[in-house]
Amino acid sequence: MRLRGLSIAVVGAALPFVVSAAQQEEQVFKAGAELVVLHVNVFNGKSDAVPNLPQSAFTVFEDDKPQDISFFNAGDVPVTVGLVIDNSTSMLTEREVVRAGTQAFAASSHPEDEMFAIVFNENVRRGLPESIQFTTNRLQLEASLARYPAGGKTALYDAIIEALNHLDRGTYQKHVLVVLSDGGDNASRHTEKDMLDHVAMSNAIIYTVVDPDVFAAGEGDKGVLRRLAKLSGGVAYFPKNRREVVEDFEEIAGNIRRGYSIGYAPPSEHHLRGQTHKVKVLVRAPGHSDLSVRVRNEYMESD
Repeated sequence: MRLRGLSIAVVGAALPFVVSAAQQEEQVFKAGAELVVLHVNVFNGKSDAVPNLPQSAFTVFEDDKPQDISFFNAGDVPVTVGLVIDNSTSMLTEREVVRAGTQAFAASSHPEDEMFAIVFNENVRRGLPESIQFTTNRLQLEASLARYPAGGKTALYDAIIEALNHLDRGTYQKHVLVVLSDGGDNASRHTEKDMLDHVAMSNAIIYTVVDPDVFAAGEGDKGVLRRLAKLSGGVAYFPKNRREVVEDFEEIAGNIRRGYSIGYAPPSEHHLRGQTHKVKVLVRAPGHSDLSVRVRNEYMESD
């Protein structure tokens, strides 16, 4: 039992994914059981991410049945992260927003994060040179976003699918996409359902940010951006101005670094290919009365 496209070693957060403990050569788990690993963010009433909670603060349910936690990581670990940047005609005048937001994100990220960029209009392209899969160089990442001129139609669904596929080539366990777009699509070969099905089979957390000037012009689709974020356990951001765009990118980077990874061995007898399982995480900690959890609420079996 595993989710599509996983070939990883656990080192470090929001739909869960499944990984064989037998593949974790230097990890805590030596048994043959497979693990479902949940990537969890915890927020207080001010929407600030809450770090340093103990394992005892968390309770995990699968299909309404409590599960024994076998793996817990609350450390700040590097991640594999992709920036998915709309480069269509609607973004012609917004290059400064893209630059400022991505600079803020890179500056706030873990220094060892392996990063890449997908830049799309009606064509979906990787921003880095073909010989480079990922980079830890912030300047190289920023340059990759300006590699192609803006203009053309919008293939958001195709871009998300390509980015999810590229995440699977990463070496880190935690996978994240940060999407800057208006949510519109008028050029994809894939449908919205195709895209969401890929998200459901992925372990990636997806954060979406919209350019405020595009929505001010009455364009875009907020619903798509909300669905992407909710299904993956991420957050959809709708900043009101360019300053808030930068703040949102900084907040996303901080939330990624303050997340939790929680693993459990699911009951093997009821796991079948294509079956969907509901997941819920509760958190209770002394001194905190207003905690809320962001985590994917289901996952689907593949092999």
